[in-house]
Amino acid sequence: MVDKVTIGILCYNAAAMIGRAIFSAKAQNWDNLEILIVDDCSSDTSVEVIKKFAEGDKRIKLIQHNENKGAAAARNTVIENATGSFICFFDDDDESLPERVATQHARIASYESKTGAQYVLCYASGTRVYPSGYKKDLIAIGAHDPVPVGEDVAARQLYYGGNKDAFYGFGTPTCALMARTETFKHVHGFNEGLKRAEDIDLAIRLALQGAHFIGCHEKLFIQYATESADKSYDRNLEAEIKLAQLHKDYLRSVGLYSYALNWPKLRYAHFTKQYGLFLFTLLKLVLRHPVKTLSHLFATGPQRLKHETAMRGGRA
Repeated sequence: MVDKVTIGILCYNAAAMIGRAIFSAKAQNWDNLEILIVDDCSSDTSVEVIKKFAEGDKRIKLIQHNENKGAAAARNTVIENATGSFICFFDDDDESLPERVATQHARIASYESKTGAQYVLCYASGTRVYPSGYKKDLIAIGAHDPVPVGEDVAARQLYYGGNKDAFYGFGTPTCALMARTETFKHVHGFNEGLKRAEDIDLAIRLALQGAHFIGCHEKLFIQYATESADKSYDRNLEAEIKLAQLHKDYLRSVGLYSYALNWPKLRYAHFTKQYGLFLFTLLKLVLRHPVKTLSHLFATGPQRLKHETAMRGGRA
């Protein structure tokens, strides 16, 4: 019998976009499917749009929060109510190709059969489209060998460490993730104390449990980049610092807790164009972790600047 897959879609004030995500979920070429949509107390017409798309489709179930709880809580609602043995998360402003679920399921099944791994997270590759017209390829973690396993992923997420030969792609965003339902439950789902970076935290906790992070090289979704209050630089900084604090025991064990606390401040200073703060934070990092700081900066800085230039210019 074909495994049942739950597609989890979160929605918050996405009336203009949620229909596209639901349509792409309904169009999946997978026979045994459940589409679970959690509305996180939207104040626009999202619920009406969802109900319209759900008409006549028994695969779709809508759950409404009576207060805005945040993405982590909404994802946990999906996990708690899923009847599928796998969960594949779609974002409310993304469009997934019809073969996404089938491709990710096949990748997991093949990898589990080959390795016997207990906890496997599979990420889809995709394309991000910016308002300027610039398109960026998003190649999934583990889409190429060697696949990152265990602590390497925690190290990469927290301080740009880990096996240098492993392929980390564009990270561990939940919008591209599919895994067994029991994998999510093993670490009790997402941390509801985080308003951002809850997907990174999930990956870190599973990494420290020995999880395997695999990816599909096929481009299986289109992400339309948007700006909103929950994506602000201030919120990102707050979440990244809290992430380091949550994993301080691990970071202290490798002598990089202060590094993990200060690197997000360097990024924040760059994004907000606070050049004095940038130089001050960089100096602190260099004095305490000279080799680590400079190697990290030269490995990621040029790519970051190139990406920002392309975003502004709208070049594909």
